[in-house]
Amino acid sequence: MGKLSYGYRKLTAKDPDSKPACAACDITHGGLHLDETAQWKAAKAEVVRSGAVADVKQFHRDELDGETKTFVQSQGLHFPMVLAKGDGSGLRSVMESEELATFKGDPQAFMQKLRQKLEGGGSAI
Repeated sequence: MGKLSYGYRKLTAKDPDSKPACAACDITHGGLHLDETAQWKAAKAEVVRSGAVADVKQFHRDELDGETKTFVQSQGLHFPMVLAKGDGSGLRSVMESEELATFKGDPQAFMQKLRQKLEGGGSAI
């Protein structure tokens, strides 16, 4: 049902450039595709090859564990978002939907910005 709802929102969005139906879906799936794009898979693989301390994990809102749900609600965050969790530290917000929209579906631009934001440590989740 979620994909149908996303498809409807994507096709009827009044301003898809600044307020896409799901900026994270545009980055990972290139819009209405069911599979991740080759560009997104390559970007994730580059994180692994680089030996970075970050580990990229994707979750839909209905897949979040209790700690993450509580954090999102307590911080008043809106989906989609990028969170980070460092060694021995709690969750923190790294990017929210408005910033994700600025990448206009470009996985490489997203990963570049993510690397900059995580230079201080922390694993993206």
